Amino acid sequence: MIFTTKAEYGVRLLVELGRHHGDGPVSLKAIAEAEGLPLAYLERIVALLKKAELVESTRGAHGGYRLARDPASVQMDEVILALEGVVAPMSCFVDDTQEGRVLCSHVADDRGACATRLLWLRVHGGVMEKLSETTLAELVAFAGGPAASSPRVPASVLTSTAPSASRAPASIPAS
Repeated sequence: MIFTTKAEYGVRLLVELGRHHGDGPVSLKAIAEAEGLPLAYLERIVALLKKAELVESTRGAHGGYRLARDPASVQMDEVILALEGVVAPMSCFVDDTQEGRVLCSHVADDRGACATRLLWLRVHGGVMEKLSETTLAELVAFAGGPAASSPRVPASVLTSTAPSASRAPASIPAS
């Protein structure tokens, strides 16, 4: 399962907005420069995020974008589905509904049960579970917190994303 640059850049854009949450709108140009991302591509991505009601825009000289709600209430499954449409572990899985559910296309082949269907359903379920358990607030904290400060990354964030706290990267201090 490979996510596109649309998902990567979209999450990076949201993390940057999360770092400035409560500070007012942030221009896409500022985000593009801070993250080293192409402005034209971010304009297309932010349109998807706006359509999903994850971001709001303000026009004018001091306009820009801001999160539509608190970073702690933004789950990554919602973000990825807004950006990618459907998350499918294999090309034989097809979008079944507008809810981002996937079904194995081999079920309709009259060949009986697909031998690998269970595996790919579990992979899909595991990925979606981890995405739903991850909030934008966690990513903002992991990235160094609000733009005005750089607090230490909470140990709870490290232990929920790493196999064990003792195996966390040395460059990230565990509390």
